[in-house]
Amino acid sequence: MSYAIKNMTQGARELIAFRIGDQEFCVDVMSVREIRGWTPATPMPHAPPHILGVINLRGAVLPIVDLSGRLGMKQAVPTARHVIIVAQVKRKVVGLLVDAVSDILTVTDEIIQPTPEISSDHERQFARGILAIDSRMICLIELETLFPEHESLAA
Repeated sequence: MSYAIKNMTQGARELIAFRIGDQEFCVDVMSVREIRGWTPATPMPHAPPHILGVINLRGAVLPIVDLSGRLGMKQAVPTARHVIIVAQVKRKVVGLLVDAVSDILTVTDEIIQPTPEISSDHERQFARGILAIDSRMICLIELETLFPEHESLAA
């Protein structure tokens, strides 16, 4: 399923929308390398609670982050229905556990509304803005702010 804004200008960008619980989020498609089904992760000792562990991705060790836990929401209990979004975050590749990928959106910057002032500082830290599309409210996440350079993605 895809949602395209009519009369697109040259500033159009594509976003991958996904669900975590009842909420929808999206990230820039340029940071997404692939989307794959859930694979159980090998836990790492002393890892932060949102790091589920690591998996072998074609010979490379890939840390798996519970995105709901990282966003301060209730931690996920992974099932076969969950998916992993393999994303490039700065110089690192990380797997983001989400409930489901729901859409590919083509939008312009004009449709992205600022994060409301009533949001917590934590939310404004990673949220680049809100997209109001039809009856949906989709939070645009800036992955680089979720994983600061000094924070380790693997234990």
